[in-house]
Amino acid sequence: MKVTRTMKQRLSARVYALMAGFLVLCTAFAGNAATIENVRVYPSPENTRVVFDLSAAARFSYFTLYDGGPLRVVLDLHDVENSIELSNVETESLLLRLIRPSAPPADNVTRVVFEVTDKTEAKVFSLEPKERYGHRIVVDLPGRSLIPEVQPARVIRTAETTEFRPVVVAIDAGHGGQDPGSIGPAGTFEKLVTLAVAQRLAAKINADPTMQAVLTRTGDYSLSLSQRARAIRQARADFFISIHADAFTSPQPRGASVWVLSRRRSDTELGRALENKERLSEELYELEPSLDRNNNDPNLARALLDMRRDDSMNDGSLAAELILSELGKVTNLHRRQPQGASFAVLSNIGTPSVLVEIGFISNPQKERLLRNANHQEKLATALYRGVRQHFIRHPIPGTLLANQSFQRHIVRSGESLSVLADRYSTTVDAIMEVNELTSTVLRVGQELQIPIT
Repeated sequence: MKVTRTMKQRLSARVYALMAGFLVLCTAFAGNAATIENVRVYPSPENTRVVFDLSAAARFSYFTLYDGGPLRVVLDLHDVENSIELSNVETESLLLRLIRPSAPPADNVTRVVFEVTDKTEAKVFSLEPKERYGHRIVVDLPGRSLIPEVQPARVIRTAETTEFRPVVVAIDAGHGGQDPGSIGPAGTFEKLVTLAVAQRLAAKINADPTMQAVLTRTGDYSLSLSQRARAIRQARADFFISIHADAFTSPQPRGASVWVLSRRRSDTELGRALENKERLSEELYELEPSLDRNNNDPNLARALLDMRRDDSMNDGSLAAELILSELGKVTNLHRRQPQGASFAVLSNIGTPSVLVEIGFISNPQKERLLRNANHQEKLATALYRGVRQHFIRHPIPGTLLANQSFQRHIVRSGESLSVLADRYSTTVDAIMEVNELTSTVLRVGQELQIPIT
């Protein structure tokens, strides 16, 4: 067939159109490439998590280099552009020394290198957009990443122990690490407020010779619910208090509330404990001799666990009332009676537990208060007094609080509550509580009852 000039022109036009279309597709594809918008690092005692915030979904691959030279985990992000100075990202982790870029294997790949101090079984996965976060790629590096704050030694309770022991209170600061909790209108993270109040409460408890505090977390890192629950059991805690800050879709609600474990949740946890041998052993730690004498009878285990569960739920409700009463002296209350709820963090069957919402962080005025160190101190004092009152009114045999006595003291010139607390090895709060004082001002000749252990 003879090719005419017109046919050549038509063919050229079609080729041109195809090439133009191809260029448009390439441009569109390039425009859809994801961008690294932020990198967040969350070290915890046993893991370091790195989160890449991306503008769009992206593919990835990764591998490790542990044979000679520096130990490295290498992440390749496909069709991803980088706008972050990776080497400036602070890690604050014992395991992760540095995050840095590296020469990519292809033009459409961004290569990221994690220099680690020990071999780690890295896990990488992607997350879809959720709430305030967009597309993310998460790198988990298991391994010792933080040095936890030294906690007091666990209290040993055996039949041979003759010395009186302190009451052990486990304190849980809600949320942490990559989980900020609720965020106030001015950007205040719930996780930081709860940690500040928890640390202040722990300081007050540890200053009291009759009590001992154990914190589930001592810094800004995340813990799973199972890690929190196990920390409580391993501490052999007499009481557990989880601290949170409430939030609502409107800014009006503002008060504090106290929650205890609901009956439905407690039935579920009882069943789970009976199915889990390790947890059952921890829950029934003090009752093991009874079980051994009865050949570990499962029916006896259920009966003992059921009794412990009922006792702890009852004690939790009694303590919640006293805590609410004390909170009402320093802040307004959203609910004036303890509320029952199905909170997993309150799942330790043998430990009386409460969850305290110290205020609505979604309320602008309350958010400012929750950030205020003075207000945090008042909240911690109220929680301390509520818990201490509970163990005075409902003492545990063998504890210092159950065996403390009182000494009559007449105030002399120059004496203050702090002077008396130091002299008698007690605390200012304990003296104020026993004598129902609303002020630290003393008058000469005033009669006080001083608690002595």
